[in-house]
Amino acid sequence: MKSIKEDIKSNNFKPAYLLYGSEIYLKNLYKNKLKVAMIGEEESMNYSHFDGKGIDVPSVIGIANTLPFFAERRVIVIENSGFFKNASDLADYMKDIPETTHFIFVEEEVDKRNRMYKALKDIGHISEMNGMDEAILKLWVASLLSKDKKKVTERTLMYLLNKTGSDMENLQTEIEKLVCYAMERDVITEVDIDAVCTTQLENKIFQMIDAIASKRQEQALALYYDLLALKEKPMSILFLITRHFNILLQIKEMKRLNMANAAMGQKAGVPPFAVNKYLTQINNFTTPVLKEAVTYCVDIEEMIKTGRLIDKIGVEMLIVKYSAKTDSRQQA
Repeated sequence: MKSIKEDIKSNNFKPAYLLYGSEIYLKNLYKNKLKVAMIGEEESMNYSHFDGKGIDVPSVIGIANTLPFFAERRVIVIENSGFFKNASDLADYMKDIPETTHFIFVEEEVDKRNRMYKALKDIGHISEMNGMDEAILKLWVASLLSKDKKKVTERTLMYLLNKTGSDMENLQTEIEKLVCYAMERDVITEVDIDAVCTTQLENKIFQMIDAIASKRQEQALALYYDLLALKEKPMSILFLITRHFNILLQIKEMKRLNMANAAMGQKAGVPPFAVNKYLTQINNFTTPVLKEAVTYCVDIEEMIKTGRLIDKIGVEMLIVKYSAKTDSRQQA
């Protein structure tokens, strides 16, 4: 991101940029910053946008080879193309991009061994945009609130993040709701957050695992029934429980190896902000129990898919098994 900011400031742009990663908000932010810096805010015939798989490469090249109309630059934005995971003829064209044409690629995942990735790396800038760490995320949320002259304590801010998750696009929406709800009041409170903010599904799963680990079976089942009442599918819930146990297993092993939090988050595929929450939760499980839980989740899924078990009952069995007070194996 630093290189992109420097290019915008100097008004000196590379032939191509690749923005990739899980943080949609940041990708859209820098895509738009680049676009506006190159050709202005107004849509023009010097701007082209392609989205999705199956993009016709010869058509893209034809547009790229066309001189801009009464302007200095032509900008082509290509999103979710798969060009950086699969073979693409556009890789050969990267070294022949006209000086007046600039590409902005926006992808979720890339393969760094891919020809397109290597070709763009030689001529442009690549920026991986994933979740912010906790400190920067808190500053960002506070800055959004301060624009509307709202204040928040650190404790309340953490309460918000724990409820809504760390996705920046979702957080921006929740903050807009809070600002409108608070109206003339200066300070945002936990009561405000409970009143208007939506608890994300993954955070509900986190609460459920907490209840399971603490042997609060009644609470764990109540959370499950709440999700069902909200029309969440049992198989979706099972997938998230399986994923959660798997992440806990990875984090526990990485902690044993004394890995840094940032590295843990990257390898486990969770936002840096969430790593501390997982580190707290792994104290409630031994490694053998986590391995057994992951295996049991897979077994439940297999029985459901082969028709030997009803999905709703299968997830309930899983929750009951690992929240039973008679099972003393989960002592950390």
